[in-house]
Amino acid sequence: MQQIRIADAARFLGVSDDTVRRWISSGRIPEHLDDGGRKCVAGSDLAVLAQELAQDRPDPSSRDSSARNRFVGLVTAVTADKVMAQVELQCGPFRVVSLMSTEAVGDLGLEPGSVAVAVIKSTNVVVERLEGMP
Repeated sequence: MQQIRIADAARFLGVSDDTVRRWISSGRIPEHLDDGGRKCVAGSDLAVLAQELAQDRPDPSSRDSSARNRFVGLVTAVTADKVMAQVELQCGPFRVVSLMSTEAVGDLGLEPGSVAVAVIKSTNVVVERLEGMP
């Protein structure tokens, strides 16, 4: 069983440590102790909770689309020349960078401070195991 510390579980779910502790206290997610005697949760239990939370949250960017990876975020930078532009979004803890035409940036009205949706559809997604995690 993969054991996830409370602070890491909170970070993965986008909530505070205290929220995870309240969920443990209320029985929403079971608590375990790691080898050092610290409170943790099972990775499999955390995955189930993450799916439940995702279903509870309406997607403000929802549209009929085959793309399933949608991140609402804040435009933090736009670097453009005559033809192409680089747009950076901060979507929660994730930085998403897109290359697009300068014309598209203008049509969408993208500038630092704008709220936008990064829609990602890819046939090639690399998944790596995080070092230091069991």
